[in-house]
Amino acid sequence: MKEQKDPLPIVTIVRAGIIAALYTAVTLILLPISFGPVQLRVAEALTVLPILFPEAIAGLFIGVFFANIFGGLGLPDILGGSFITLIAAAVTYRFRHSIIAYLSPILFNAFLVSLYLHALFEWPYWLTVVSIGLSQTLVVFGLGYPLVQLLKKLQDT
Repeated sequence: MKEQKDPLPIVTIVRAGIIAALYTAVTLILLPISFGPVQLRVAEALTVLPILFPEAIAGLFIGVFFANIFGGLGLPDILGGSFITLIAAAVTYRFRHSIIAYLSPILFNAFLVSLYLHALFEWPYWLTVVSIGLSQTLVVFGLGYPLVQLLKKLQDT
């Protein structure tokens, strides 16, 4: 009798869960600076993890979903933010060997999250794009890039 392979190894599921929990926890611990048209969502550093781990796509989607439930901005942020993250994470994974992997969470958030944030907060759209884009750039390249480099080194050892 042929042995059946487990379609999702437990390590993959656990890693996705850890990413989701970590994203949610960091966002909620830093709640005052994690929401709004001017924000510094430190947990966004994790959005580059699909470069190394495809299961990070699901983990990020779930993490953003739960974090945004507690963010107070309602369904546009809960659903919109989660699906924008899902798309950006899939693009990050698809282009994991190029600069596009780092740019996708920045650009998707800057241009798409700003659509509903500018409406919710009555801020000019382009000002919201610049604000979110700068915040994302700072977090992705300031924290996310070094995180990926460190994890690559740890994988090689």
